[in-house]
Amino acid sequence: MNDEASAGADADWARERRRLLARAHCIVIKVGSAVLTDADGLALEVLDSLAAQMAVLRAPGAGDAGGRRIVLVSSGAVAAGRAALASQGIDARGRDLAVRQAAAAVGQGLLMRAWDRAFRPHGVATAQVLLTRDDLRSRSRFLNARNTFAELLRWGVLPIVNENDTVSVAELKFGDNDCLASLLVNLVGADLFINLTSARGVCARDPQADPGAPVLARIEDVARLDLGRLCGAKTAVGTGGMRSKLMAARRAAQLGVPTLILRGREQDALTRAFGLVDEEGAEAPAGTWVDPARHAIPRRKFWLAYQSDPAGSVTVDAGAAAALMREGGSLLPGGVCEVSGSFQKGALVRVEHAGQPLGVGLTNYSAADLRKIMGLKRHEVAAILGDAHYPDVIHRDNLLLDAAV
Repeated sequence: MNDEASAGADADWARERRRLLARAHCIVIKVGSAVLTDADGLALEVLDSLAAQMAVLRAPGAGDAGGRRIVLVSSGAVAAGRAALASQGIDARGRDLAVRQAAAAVGQGLLMRAWDRAFRPHGVATAQVLLTRDDLRSRSRFLNARNTFAELLRWGVLPIVNENDTVSVAELKFGDNDCLASLLVNLVGADLFINLTSARGVCARDPQADPGAPVLARIEDVARLDLGRLCGAKTAVGTGGMRSKLMAARRAAQLGVPTLILRGREQDALTRAFGLVDEEGAEAPAGTWVDPARHAIPRRKFWLAYQSDPAGSVTVDAGAAAALMREGGSLLPGGVCEVSGSFQKGALVRVEHAGQPLGVGLTNYSAADLRKIMGLKRHEVAAILGDAHYPDVIHRDNLLLDAAV
């Protein structure tokens, strides 16, 4: 591509980005611990700045639909709790689960009070929502949660969401708030995901190894990124890091939703990104825009794929891999050559080939039964399991290829 064509493509992309920002009416904004906290606990001036900017985004006339609805995913409870406990001479550092959960119990109230104080001058009412993965894994609870968020947003209340760290056990944890935020994009029907972090954006190379690596202004296909080359270490106070942010962006992209990754402490980062700063010559902040996928997946498939962590895996042969990837087929028993893990019928499992992940899906067979019938044809399966068997190990309607897990 020559320079003139490249400039034209950049201009087209910039216009498309402005269009998508202008029409966004429901936004999930996630703020990381490294943005909200410092050595003394919550950085209240940062919360004040972000609350003021979100109030501007919500104001009537700020968006095409007359103001935007915002769902805020806020980290910082554990860090706030540790700082408060340290002031009492209690050492709550360390990665032990019980210590983290106890620190979260102390810090969650402090975090909500700080946000409520920050939003109050702008006339914005807030609501606390604490979730575990089980709240989204159960379809009935998922729908109840969706209805609750819809009512809060209809009232003009700003939901502030965090993982319910105090009661979460390992199998019910989201892992980090990047994951939680990406699942909320589906739950609330958001059309934009903003991730505020301590980094400048996504760097072209691992910034830990190459501090001078430039920031990528745009990622056209997040699924094709080499995360090992791009991602450095986690932040000192958080649980995520750029890898988890890109995985979250990848999930959002599958829904047809773009992601904007910004440095949260940059002056007026949010309002400048939307062109809502009155200062003459104010430019959009540096950061990374992640394009949505051209073809969005059904939201039901999204829910099935990310409702829980995979309980095991099935390895398929080359013929089955081709049928899944190129022909949109279902996975049959004859294509399975290895089963890993112990899982029951209906579990979410990984599908792999030659050591590479292909996707995830809901299995019609337990691991024990699948080991009995893998590699067999349909009549051979019937001879072992009887007539009450399924023709597919995973039906294509219950399979998501290229899943971000």
